[in-house]
Amino acid sequence: MRLLGGGLARCGAGLVLGLVVGVAAVAVHPWWWGLLLALAASSATLLVLPRGASRIAYAAAWAIVVALAATPRPTGGYAVAGDVAGYLMIFWAVLMIVVATATVSRVASRADQGLPGK
Repeated sequence: MRLLGGGLARCGAGLVLGLVVGVAAVAVHPWWWGLLLALAASSATLLVLPRGASRIAYAAAWAIVVALAATPRPTGGYAVAGDVAGYLMIFWAVLMIVVATATVSRVASRADQGLPGK
């Protein structure tokens, strides 16, 4: 039961971190230096997180923030516009999800470990 609680805590921390970093990235991406900072900080955070649920939760939360910011507002306009910086943010969100899912640790089975099975 301890493993389940620790996994849920790491997943929740990844979600919260993804939301915070995603909102900050959307806020500063219109400036060239902000876009570079947003992409570098978001990628560094993704790579520092341990492989597994926390990394996937972080990337998913970050991508959800960018996707919500790219949808039109009722009053008109977008938080992530359809310019080079906006398309780069959307591309980076997809790339972060791909990297997070591609780097999930594989659990070795008994046959892979060379242990006799029951």
